[in-house]
Amino acid sequence: MDRRTLLKLLAAATLAGCGHAQESNRGLKVVVAGAGIIGASIAYLLAKSGASVTVIDKQGPATHASRGTFAWINATWAKQPQHYHRLNQDSVSDWGELQQSLNIPIRWGGSLEWFDGAEKQKKLAARIAEQRDWGEPARMISAAEVAALEPNLEFAADAVAAFSPNDGAVDPVLATNTLLSAAKKFGAIVLHPSELVDVSMSGGRLVSVETTTGSIRADRLVLATGAASDLPQRIADIDVPQRSTPGIIAISKPMSRVINRVIVAPGIHMHQRDDGCLVLGEQDGAPQTKAHADRLMKRPNDFPSPAIAQKHGQRMLKIATRFVPEAAAAAIDKTYIGWRPLPLDGHPVLGTNPNRKDVYIAIMHSGVSLAPIIGQLAAHEIVNNTAIAGLELYRPTRPFKRVKGY
Repeated sequence: MDRRTLLKLLAAATLAGCGHAQESNRGLKVVVAGAGIIGASIAYLLAKSGASVTVIDKQGPATHASRGTFAWINATWAKQPQHYHRLNQDSVSDWGELQQSLNIPIRWGGSLEWFDGAEKQKKLAARIAEQRDWGEPARMISAAEVAALEPNLEFAADAVAAFSPNDGAVDPVLATNTLLSAAKKFGAIVLHPSELVDVSMSGGRLVSVETTTGSIRADRLVLATGAASDLPQRIADIDVPQRSTPGIIAISKPMSRVINRVIVAPGIHMHQRDDGCLVLGEQDGAPQTKAHADRLMKRPNDFPSPAIAQKHGQRMLKIATRFVPEAAAAAIDKTYIGWRPLPLDGHPVLGTNPNRKDVYIAIMHSGVSLAPIIGQLAAHEIVNNTAIAGLELYRPTRPFKRVKGY
């Protein structure tokens, strides 16, 4: 049996949302700390399975990493090695199912990606060939094919690009709120502002979760707290080393369609949602100046002023118009700083510290791509009090080694 089939069987058995499984889990009390897209997906599937779920967040749904993400649903060449690529492939497929069941708008159509140097392009072509061996229908395409897919894109006549047809993009704030609304229909409670402070233990087992709004009785706690790197150590008694970095996301007001799919061009990422909003993601991060370093020291999600936010948005838009001149008509509406919750080796952290087995950790980058599959896996392990074979590579107890290239 392949891993995809196994996961589907686990999901079907555990997350039917009705009948005996739901009734048997009804007494299980779970607090999910973090109302981003990962926390929302886990909360939805826990509540659907019959658990009594309370979601807490110190600010509100999708107000941190999930708000400041480019929201590209993908299993691209950068998802290395193969086991991690396959996890993303599974989750991209699951997004289609989640879209149907919860009516979440997703802009499908694939992605186009290229670099500005011959050596990088050669490496990209090699990675795309590898992807094809791994079952991903990606391929290198000519400028003529690029023009047919994206008529407004400025692209050199002698260049080639990687086309990954399975990719899509979503509004992460809308998706997060949709998942939480669905969880509420199964009885979940969402509290904010309510910040995780501590846990109360008795005999090595979790008794309650202490928050800024009071104590919540709980059998399990899920840490879906993103880039808040201190919480695993303080709450779960385990260090999860992260190399979290900031990224800037700019979103325009709705406009007429200028691009059809995700475009990953040198220096800029862009896609346009079904609501007409153009989404820009900065590829190389903010300028490396002392002023920026000082501003970023406390990991803000917002700029010091609307004027500074607008300045960064306009700077990104100027890069985008090099490739899509029609984007010059965009009016920047919002610009955010997103802190990527990126474990040191680039892979998800999923599971418990055996010394704090009632505290389940779910921290990762590519949270948008992975949200559906992570929700299934975490919910299964929590409600069944069991470990899924095959997830050992993602446990918080693994040795962490810095990996360059994610």
